[in-house]
Amino acid sequence: MPEQHLSIKEAQQLVDKWITTTGVRYFSELTNMAILAEEVGEVARLMSRLYGDQSFKASDKGKELSDELADVLWVLLCIANQTGVDLSVALEKNFEKKNIRDAERHKENEKLR
Repeated sequence: MPEQHLSIKEAQQLVDKWITTTGVRYFSELTNMAILAEEVGEVARLMSRLYGDQSFKASDKGKELSDELADVLWVLLCIANQTGVDLSVALEKNFEKKNIRDAERHKENEKLR
């Protein structure tokens, strides 16, 4: 049986369902923005230890990058839900923008060769 993966739209719906049932209600948009910054910081901390020059602290051991990235995605989905953003549509539009803007830019960048 093939693996099933969530679409972005399904993920937004599942997060909304979880928040409104198990989580009771959303935090405010500003609180979620602060939580997003905190979660991105956790990803940065782990990346600097896994791929950078920093050594692990006892408090960092056992953390998984996949879980930290999922935390970032979770809060991002919450913010999108709260602000009425359909991330599937937004990502499609963002690809269009990048395809027009960057069609030749990266190919012509000497640093990327």
